[in-house]
Amino acid sequence: MAKQTIYNAGIYVRLSQEDMRAGESLSIENQKLILTKYVKEQGWNLIDIYVDDGFSGTSFVRPGVQRLLNDAQNGTINLIICKDLSRFGRNYIEVGRYVDYIFPSYNIRFIALNDNVDTANKDSTALDMMPIVNLFNEWHAASTSKKIKAVIEANAKAGRYRTTFAPYGYLKGDDPNHLPVIDPEAAPIVLRMFQMRAQGITPRHIADAFNDEHIEPPLDHQYKVIGKVCPKKTSHLWDGASVRAMLSNQMYLGDLVQHKTTTVSYKNHKNIKRDKNDWIIIPNTHEAIISRELWDRVREIEASVSQGKKTKRGTVDPLSGLMFCSDCGEKMRLMYNNTTNGSKKKPLIYIRQNYNCGTYNRFGKRACKSHYIKMKDMHSIIISDIKMRAKLVIDNEETARAYFLAQKEQYNSEQYETDINHLNAANKRLAELEKLIPSIYEDKIIGKIPEDVCVNLLEKYQAEQKTLANEVERINTKLSTAKQDRQDVEEYITRLKKYADVPELTREMALELIEYITIDEYSADRPRIIHIYYKLLDKPLPNKTRIEVENPIKR
Repeated sequence: MAKQTIYNAGIYVRLSQEDMRAGESLSIENQKLILTKYVKEQGWNLIDIYVDDGFSGTSFVRPGVQRLLNDAQNGTINLIICKDLSRFGRNYIEVGRYVDYIFPSYNIRFIALNDNVDTANKDSTALDMMPIVNLFNEWHAASTSKKIKAVIEANAKAGRYRTTFAPYGYLKGDDPNHLPVIDPEAAPIVLRMFQMRAQGITPRHIADAFNDEHIEPPLDHQYKVIGKVCPKKTSHLWDGASVRAMLSNQMYLGDLVQHKTTTVSYKNHKNIKRDKNDWIIIPNTHEAIISRELWDRVREIEASVSQGKKTKRGTVDPLSGLMFCSDCGEKMRLMYNNTTNGSKKKPLIYIRQNYNCGTYNRFGKRACKSHYIKMKDMHSIIISDIKMRAKLVIDNEETARAYFLAQKEQYNSEQYETDINHLNAANKRLAELEKLIPSIYEDKIIGKIPEDVCVNLLEKYQAEQKTLANEVERINTKLSTAKQDRQDVEEYITRLKKYADVPELTREMALELIEYITIDEYSADRPRIIHIYYKLLDKPLPNKTRIEVENPIKR
């Protein structure tokens, strides 16, 4: 007489967010009721019920199914029952791997009740059909995923805001589109953050300032607003990374920005960033916290070669990160000559500050030359040059404008007028050719001109048309650049006027006016060569950490 197997059953139930639309038939409680009744009728031992509520079946990284598989492998249960194969999973490869290979190796029986699948019945037709059923279940998941993504994209394009929490500074609105509304408590903090960054203060130092003032960080504030305790384990502090992320959030301009992330696939739900060109942005949907001008100013600061390191005194030098060694291309560093003021018992006092090549400071003269220069001398040189330029603007703005345009290698007004005339003549001739070419065809058809004459004229006119089109494109590009150059110069003049009467160099002034500076090597018996490259006039560095030099010193 064969020994009867004692079955210790584990019931598995799952409901995804998409399955909720199917109604009560797929509910967690309905699945539990059907399967519990079946286990009781068979006389098996019900050990546990494993639940995944709100999880997709395309991934097996689910807490309930992982606990089920662990209990099956350690012998706690030897029978797994689910309502149908799609409840266990919608990934046909993974479902097949467990049912065909893993479960048999641990002597685990598997039953999908509604699909009549029972691995104890090897001759079952349903078992033979199982691969096809699994494939269909996965196809259903893929199809559902496409439909959901299409709906999400359509809602984003229609201006419907889909989020759990609005960005810090806003609250989720009660209107049909749930558009953000100003949070009166947090919005001033956001504005202040942008203003601080526009002054050259780094995200990390902004976070430090907020922590020192005990300003509530975003996550804590979000849960306080809804009257709940934050369930996540956090430091309850601001950090530089979160500040930097907020500084790049276009929502603060009043623009609705969605569709920024997606998943790898309907099987792999890992979030990945979309290309910025694929974002869905609808401008001016809600009240802005910051102005476009402030946003642009922060973008300029973010693009600067300087990130603004604090000195040993806890301040940020106005020229921090803006100066480069002209010999090795590396950044200059702020150094200190110190003293104990004649007494060993007294604490260290920093009395003189100077800049030198970072490479020279680390490796000595074998790596680079000394580029020593006193900080006060460097500041004096910069502020003098800025004041000289500002005086040029105040004394004769037109002369200054022409001088700054020349710095941008822009052609003069006479060349500009010549190009405008050429452009107008070319466009006029193109319009004539647009009428001439069809008329040639008409004359040939009615017999006014022979075919060979028609062909020759067409070739001539079409070649001229192509040449003129290329010339129009070239001149338009040149004029567009000229227009941008003029706008840059006007903005540069505006900034110079702003700092015309400033008595000393400030961090904000340096970041608004200076692109970068190069320093020649130190020599006691010859003048120094210092190049100041100004924003809006000179080209920015492609590499923020170093400059390219013709003959760098090799270590």
